[in-house]
Amino acid sequence: MRPEKCIDYVEIPVTDLNKARDFFSELFGWSFASWGDDYMSFNDGRFDGGFRRAVEPASSNGVLLVFFSTDLERDLARVQELGATISEKIFPFPGGRRFHFVDPTGNEYAIWSAVSEPTHGD
Repeated sequence: MRPEKCIDYVEIPVTDLNKARDFFSELFGWSFASWGDDYMSFNDGRFDGGFRRAVEPASSNGVLLVFFSTDLERDLARVQELGATISEKIFPFPGGRRFHFVDPTGNEYAIWSAVSEPTHGD
């Protein structure tokens, strides 16, 4: 039984299904299933979602999906290698750091990393 009152699925409008699939497959290793010419579902290993064909990318002032990373600098370099544009460089916020990027289909996302715990006895 699925729990109530939690996010169960996310659907993202994209201008190019294949570009979105290729980008997130390379970046995060997501798996995909095609459902015709206008829809593709994905799984990130624990969460399901989908990409639906859209004429325009999602508004950058709308909902922001934020991914977690244990190596922010690695993932900053990786999104650039895969054709994304950095829209906000790495910046600190209480509890962590993050950056924003625009993927090859024009949608904006963010990746964050927790602040490392200080080591004791150094």
